[in-house]
Amino acid sequence: QVQLVESGGGLVQAGGSLRLSCAASGRTFRRYTMGWFRQAPGKEREFVAHISWSGGSSYYADSVKGRFTISRDNAKNTVYLQMNGLKPEDTAVYYCAADSTVATRPSSYEYWGQGTQVTVSS
Repeated sequence: QVQLVESGGGLVQAGGSLRLSCAASGRTFRRYTMGWFRQAPGKEREFVAHISWSGGSSYYADSVKGRFTISRDNAKNTVYLQMNGLKPEDTAVYYCAADSTVATRPSSYEYWGQGTQVTVSS
């Protein structure tokens, strides 16, 4: 069982930066692929990025590649999403998720946080 709690969301102007954190409970955190997803009002939840259990491999959606960076600290049971060059279209609720497989589909992830709101003003 893994419990996830996101933090770090907020309101930022276009071009600004935010760093999201996701703190996980449970000693098995290091066994899981960690993913970030987002959901804007009226839209489906979409993949943003994921990182392997070791942190040695990561993958990004084309829409955030070059602007967002995912990382993890297994000693702290925490995964991060550094978001630079934010755009109004990045506005959404951001969720972290955990699973034992490597996937980009939300349905593949077993554990989810409650989400944190990111709003980018133009």
